[in-house]
Amino acid sequence: MDKKNLTIGIVFIVAAFTTLIIGSRLQPPLAPAPVAAAPAVAPATSLADPAGPVLAATPTAANTAFAALTASRTDAQSSVLANEFVAVRLTDFGGAIQDVAFKKYPATQHGPESFVFNERHAAPMLAVGELAGLGQETRYELVSASASEVVYRTVFEKRLEVTRRFSLPHATDPKADPYRIRHETTLRNLTDATVPLPRLVLELGTSSLVSPNDTGLYLNVASYDGKDSEVTDRNAFNPSFFARFGAGDSNPKTQLEQTRPIVWAAVKNQFFASIYTPDQPGQSVVIRRVELPPLPGGSRTDVGITAAVRFDQPSLAPGASQTHTGLLYVGPKEFTRLNHSSEFKHREDKVMQFDRYFFNRIFLSGIVAPILNKLMVFTHAQVGNWGVAIILMTILLKLISVPFTLAASKSAKRMAKLSEPMKAIKEKYKDNPKKLNEATLNLFKEHKVNPAGGCIPILITIPLFIGFFAMLQGTAELRFQDFLWAHDLSGPDTVWRIPGMGFPLNIMPLLMGATMIVQMRITPQPTTMEGPQVMMMKFMPILFALFCYNFAAALALYSTINGLFTIGQQLLVNKYVKDEPLTPPAPRGGKSVKNVTPTKK
Repeated sequence: MDKKNLTIGIVFIVAAFTTLIIGSRLQPPLAPAPVAAAPAVAPATSLADPAGPVLAATPTAANTAFAALTASRTDAQSSVLANEFVAVRLTDFGGAIQDVAFKKYPATQHGPESFVFNERHAAPMLAVGELAGLGQETRYELVSASASEVVYRTVFEKRLEVTRRFSLPHATDPKADPYRIRHETTLRNLTDATVPLPRLVLELGTSSLVSPNDTGLYLNVASYDGKDSEVTDRNAFNPSFFARFGAGDSNPKTQLEQTRPIVWAAVKNQFFASIYTPDQPGQSVVIRRVELPPLPGGSRTDVGITAAVRFDQPSLAPGASQTHTGLLYVGPKEFTRLNHSSEFKHREDKVMQFDRYFFNRIFLSGIVAPILNKLMVFTHAQVGNWGVAIILMTILLKLISVPFTLAASKSAKRMAKLSEPMKAIKEKYKDNPKKLNEATLNLFKEHKVNPAGGCIPILITIPLFIGFFAMLQGTAELRFQDFLWAHDLSGPDTVWRIPGMGFPLNIMPLLMGATMIVQMRITPQPTTMEGPQVMMMKFMPILFALFCYNFAAALALYSTINGLFTIGQQLLVNKYVKDEPLTPPAPRGGKSVKNVTPTKK
């Protein structure tokens, strides 16, 4: 029977391995919908109607599944704001931010060029959207440009003056984050009549995949209303599962909207984000996806995502003005930076998504992941190597759990001694499950053995693993950091690919699985485990290694060191921790029984 179960288990593992890894490469890329031509711009109200709306909203084409990718204009005039961390390039078309280069983060490993956010985009960041005459198609006048501030201006039909101001703090400014850009847009009524303003729509930028290994899991748009965050993935645009069978619309959605108070909104990928925090909350976030060409070295279609924040505006009295202000963070997803409450006062650190999913919340990732991140960053500051920092913090966490592990090991040994009584009970009550449970519980109670005592280290380890996984997926500090043979701790440690198939050979997950197998073999198993449970425990390390095979090498490094430490600890426990005798069953009634056996003559 065991051989049969073993064969079935191996078949399932091979099937899972093929489905999860090889099968994903055979999946056809997402078929992009044809991009429609730019929609016609509705004409603005004439000067003869001063009481009418000043601007006309640009209609959205109903049959456009992807937002149009904007090509760089050769006649645009650029201005640059820069400090030691970023180079912000602004364009006079739309009077907005064309892109932002991160000086501390290269585009490719060991490459000289910086990573550029919004390099390929549907619109410049903070460009005015959905309004004809003030968007990215409009050329603004450059009023002034200095090392720290750029000002643009335009006048719409001699009735409305729009002034846009962008300023970047110096890297040494203790009161401001060097990745944060201050923005102001002022609208002034130049007429003698009250002007009703349409809503103001500000673009957040376009985000896309960062590497061929990026699956787009953290490519989304998020917003925060002061209490909770809401996240929209690019997969939300796809037709529903039931639409494939004729139930529902099979066409992809053209746009989505988060209607709620917008304290901040963000467009982000795995490692970088554009986070806009207005001084006055917005009313909604409009989200669209953008079709981009595949990344170099990649085969999957790069479907990006873009968004804009909408703000209601009051009417302007004659000669009056209305100013909208806010802060735009364009930079890496560094939790220790975004967690500074003095600079980021509205929980912008929630952009990290430590507790987005249900299982993250169950295992307290929202609490555990930030602690692990701060511990890892602190340790790196002491040793200067991210791989060594992960090893040291893993050992520290294991040392903290040593008392619980020792207690669990002792409990496991005591449980092992009950194997013979347990077999007798199972044989005696094999046809009476109720009596079997009662007898088993009485056996544990009489010998003062806790069957759940061996679960304590697992209950501690699982939240740490889930928290570490959640923390690693969006930690920009680990990007392109090498350790041993791993060239990038934020990605798989691929050392070789099978010719003709491209199948990767990742060493670290295999080491992790091996340590788990050894760990299970030397750890005493509870006597209550049945045949199927035993088989499941045998295959668990293999399944776990397959599950983590293409995840970040840092996660496998953490699990491998954790397993090696546990193996050494268990060997010491097995050798030096003395077996505690089982507590003899208490006499019935709690009184001692007098020995009435006659003495031998």
